Amino acid sequence: MSAAAGPALRLADPADAAALARLRFAFRADLEPPAEAEADFLARCTPWMARRLEPGGSWRCWIAGGVEPVGAVWLQLIEKLPNPVAEPEWHGYVSSLFVCPDARGAGLGSRLLGAALAECDRRGCDAVVLWPTPRSRSLYLRHDFAVRDDLLERRGRRTSP
Repeated sequence: MSAAAGPALRLADPADAAALARLRFAFRADLEPPAEAEADFLARCTPWMARRLEPGGSWRCWIAGGVEPVGAVWLQLIEKLPNPVAEPEWHGYVSSLFVCPDARGAGLGSRLLGAALAECDRRGCDAVVLWPTPRSRSLYLRHDFAVRDDLLERRGRRTSP
């Protein structure tokens, strides 16, 4: 791959979990102050990710770069109940699309998103959903996402510690 094309993309596997947990911490800590220490988060998140990256599960993750990835995107395939109408029985949920600041601006986010969307197309997903950050909204709009008026959301109720 030429340098102009950027880092190679590949499907993550359980051995990538620690690096992916570090990316997840960087992504979320960039949005708001962390509620737990980085070491505690990594200790909790790494095994969670490793289990989800085992073959046969509903989660997929694509990473960009080598041993220390510079970007990633997660996709959960959500199976719908069977129905008798001509409607695909899968949804896709895109989450945690993140590119390290030094690697931004060269189309890597679009490439990562494209990999996840290609999997959704391959699986015949009925819809792909996500919750954008203000910074990522324009990326998703460029990839044919739209604001919907037929989706309701109920946020979880937070209790005091």
